[in-house]
Amino acid sequence: MRKKTLKPQLTYYDIAEGVTAFSSTRHGGYSQGNYGEFNVNLYCGDEPDDIADNRKALCQLLRIDKDRLVMPHQVHGTGIAQIGKTFFRLSEEVRTQVLEGIDALMTNEKGVCIGVSTADCIPIIIYDPEHHAACVVHSGWRGTVANIAGVAVTSMQMAYHSRPEMLRAVIGPGISLENFEVGDEVYDQFAAAGYPMEQIARKYEKWHIDLWQCCRLQLADVGLQEAYIQAVGICTFDQCHDYFSARRLGVNSGRVLTGIILR
Repeated sequence: MRKKTLKPQLTYYDIAEGVTAFSSTRHGGYSQGNYGEFNVNLYCGDEPDDIADNRKALCQLLRIDKDRLVMPHQVHGTGIAQIGKTFFRLSEEVRTQVLEGIDALMTNEKGVCIGVSTADCIPIIIYDPEHHAACVVHSGWRGTVANIAGVAVTSMQMAYHSRPEMLRAVIGPGISLENFEVGDEVYDQFAAAGYPMEQIARKYEKWHIDLWQCCRLQLADVGLQEAYIQAVGICTFDQCHDYFSARRLGVNSGRVLTGIILR
């Protein structure tokens, strides 16, 4: 039995009325060590009982049923799953299969929390106020090179008839340019993809890449208005006491959950 009931501490984002958008912090959960305290990711080696208790606490805080918390098993690709009513009629086993190898989720279902996990990679929330639809994106460096943010916007256009110029976006906690040191092979992949390297890269002893700026450019390139793109500027590496950072804590550590619920 737990000695006390804990309350997850979340960072909330003001996108629009009728939505709850947030990123989790490390505080207010049951996990221990480098998973401490609040981790809800199933795939990073944390204790299953701690994950289950953290998920229960989160769902209570968000006022949703536990099966309405939907998170994929990410693979640093560009796969996107649409979560509709039929998803919740599937067995748990089939739901898991649907969410395998997926790095972005989108929905227009109310009362559903779609979320992605990060620990230095960049989470992006995209909201369509015209059609009350949303997408969450996991954009690590590989996904960023592959323009997953642009793929997500195109997918919302196809699924919900979203107009890019009306979309709102939040670029959530992730590693900053100052702390994202990369090898020449990573720099070369960004350059080969056509990024303006003078805007997104800086040379110290090694190259550093600005993933925040990459994501901002991708969203602008597919039609989002600059005024509607909010970068929160939280560096997970610098603030690893409040947000999980794989580069600071190792891969055997917790993950930040960034999610949105349509009300």
